[in-house]
Amino acid sequence: MHDLRAIRDNPAEFDAGLKKRGLPARADEILALDQQWRAAETRLQEAQALGNRFAREIGMTKKAGGDAADLLRQSAENKGAEANFATEASEARKRIDELLAALPNLPAADVPEGADETANVVLRTVGRPPQFNFAALAHEVIGEKLGMMDFAAAAKLSGSRFVVLKGALARLERALAQFMLDLHTREFGYTEVSPPYLVREETAYGTGNLPKAAEDMFQTTNGMWLIPTAEMPLTNLVAGEIIDEAALPMRFTAWTPSFRSEAGAAGRDTRGMIRVHQFHKVELVSIAKPEESANEHERMTGCAEEVLKRLGLAYRVMLLSSGDMGFAAQKTYDLEVWLPGQNAYREISSCSNCGAFQARRMNARYRPAGEKGTRPVHTLNGSGLAVGRTLIAILENYQRHDGTVTIPPVLQPYMGGQEVIEPNG
Repeated sequence: MHDLRAIRDNPAEFDAGLKKRGLPARADEILALDQQWRAAETRLQEAQALGNRFAREIGMTKKAGGDAADLLRQSAENKGAEANFATEASEARKRIDELLAALPNLPAADVPEGADETANVVLRTVGRPPQFNFAALAHEVIGEKLGMMDFAAAAKLSGSRFVVLKGALARLERALAQFMLDLHTREFGYTEVSPPYLVREETAYGTGNLPKAAEDMFQTTNGMWLIPTAEMPLTNLVAGEIIDEAALPMRFTAWTPSFRSEAGAAGRDTRGMIRVHQFHKVELVSIAKPEESANEHERMTGCAEEVLKRLGLAYRVMLLSSGDMGFAAQKTYDLEVWLPGQNAYREISSCSNCGAFQARRMNARYRPAGEKGTRPVHTLNGSGLAVGRTLIAILENYQRHDGTVTIPPVLQPYMGGQEVIEPNG
């Protein structure tokens, strides 16, 4: 949510941020509604004060034995006007809130301007892609040849864009999540959380998923929403709270399924596990002081990178353009892992600083030491990593000419010492 006071103070800066997002100027419209709301609020307060005065005068007149009929009539008329002003103020404020709720976060100053991913900037490339003396296979071919990746069975159960993993691949998925959680909790200080997978509408609103991304989410018949990422429940742990400054930063991690209808991805990545309706992800969330959020963003990205480094996977770090960022982000780094089967880098993590945008929607604040007032916290989120896509990367980068797959050394303890995945093994 945007700060209405900041828009009043600098409407040109607000419109410049929207322009960078590829959106038209809205400050004049917002400020016109703001004037209506404040004028209605002023009239409401005046009517309330007048009502209080009538109440006193009616009481004094009756106490003195006088006729209060005219005062009662005026008081009744004023109550009607007061109700009208209250309605007018409420409706004006509702229109403001609805308008602001539909507008994305404004990009940070160092975010490159652009309409889509073509304007993204490569910041660094880490590691070297493997060199094979055979034609690299895509992960779905490897998995099906192993007899452990079954799309037909998943389609029978649930339809398209689902997968059934079996045997060593099912265990590898679990091993990856355990490895990531151990790394983030033991070495990077994140607190592991096991959150609900179903959340209320206000929870989805707080992170900016509603109303913007409703078509990309699954809703139950009783109005609950399946989480598209653990960011949603983890970030909302501080919704409505006032946090002591000494408790910041707060860092949470969770391994959960994620559910996405992928409504906007028709025709893309129709084969394999790249884009499915249900997948597992280890999420990272930080709640920080405003002056520390930029450094926390770099730290979080480094934590996600460390997973790839220890798995021995080549990757690159991208700074997303203003047109490629998510709705709630003000700055985003994407990690893209090398996939030999596609001969391309593909996204495996997004780490975003949302500034105070989500905090205002959630009313999440902190009290600076020595101050009476409160300020919005800054919220950050990132994948550390997407487990399914990490499994894909391992299959494609560690494949061997005979159809087997080497298990990265760091994962072997989580696989009971197993070093190689063999067909139906």
